[in-house]
Amino acid sequence: MSIDNNIDRELRRLKNYSQPSINVDGLSNRNLSEGDLKFTKDKTNLILNKKHKGLLWQSKFYKDGNQIVDKNLTVSGNLNVKGHIVGSQYMIFIHNFVDDIGTGKHYLPWGDQSETTSPTTTASITGFLSPYNMTLKKIQFRSDLVNQQADITFKVERVDSGDNTADEIASAEFDSTIAADTLHELNRSNFNNTPKVNAGSMAAISIQADTDFNLAGVGATIFITSVWEVEIKI
Repeated sequence: MSIDNNIDRELRRLKNYSQPSINVDGLSNRNLSEGDLKFTKDKTNLILNKKHKGLLWQSKFYKDGNQIVDKNLTVSGNLNVKGHIVGSQYMIFIHNFVDDIGTGKHYLPWGDQSETTSPTTTASITGFLSPYNMTLKKIQFRSDLVNQQADITFKVERVDSGDNTADEIASAEFDSTIAADTLHELNRSNFNNTPKVNAGSMAAISIQADTDFNLAGVGATIFITSVWEVEIKI
């Protein structure tokens, strides 16, 4: 038999060769030899395993067209989505207003620039009707006028459907030094409980200082921004 015939036969064999699926229970870096390429299968997926330079590399295959990323996904270019983006997402809300809050409790505005002493009043919009579960991640605030020091307490409250009373969920006190035109921040970890508002309830945030930091009768511009993690579901 000629050398050419042998080459042709080997090429045909390689062309028709397919790697069989090999079910290996507990496949790990230890029971796969360097350079090995093996298919395994879990309950739903076919997994291609490759050991390269002592590390185990894996790629999953799905029969229904879906793709699942077990950890983070980094996109260097554009992300074009024809469907819906669901899951946990961060959303930012603005609560700026101008007033002398004194030492009384005030609820932050959500839809205008007027705070009030009640989250259910019709005088202004100081609540947000939450369509999904949402958890406060941080509050940032600053004032253009600070004449004396004060401890400032923020509270996250909710008003349930069919109710007209605000129930406190969590609170946090900012007791560090405050200064005019300076960014101050409270994070989720600063609150005494998880500041979470369930879907269908109205979220409200209150602010109260133990001292009139901008002096009685002198209104100050108070900038407040809240960041929430919202669990969007279809």
